Amino acid sequence: MSDKPPGAEKKIVAGIFGILLGGLGIHKFYLGYTKEGIIQIVVTICTCGMGGLIGLIEGIIYLTKSDDDFVKTYITNKKGWF
Repeated sequence: MSDKPPGAEKKIVAGIFGILLGGLGIHKFYLGYTKEGIIQIVVTICTCGMGGLIGLIEGIIYLTKSDDDFVKTYITNKKGWF
């Protein structure tokens, strides 16, 4: 039996998506943040790809948070950005 809170299984996948595909907002869509995902795509297009840095930073943040903090922040409280 795992000690991880429900939703913690999304942390690693969301982090990897953020790092590798952050400019496309895939990590946002994966976590259920459709509006934020669309905004991420528009920002990336309008900045000629520089908006992908947001996804990179968020991916690193996701992976460095504890499972409990990740679930509390992004699953329970639905914090859409950073």
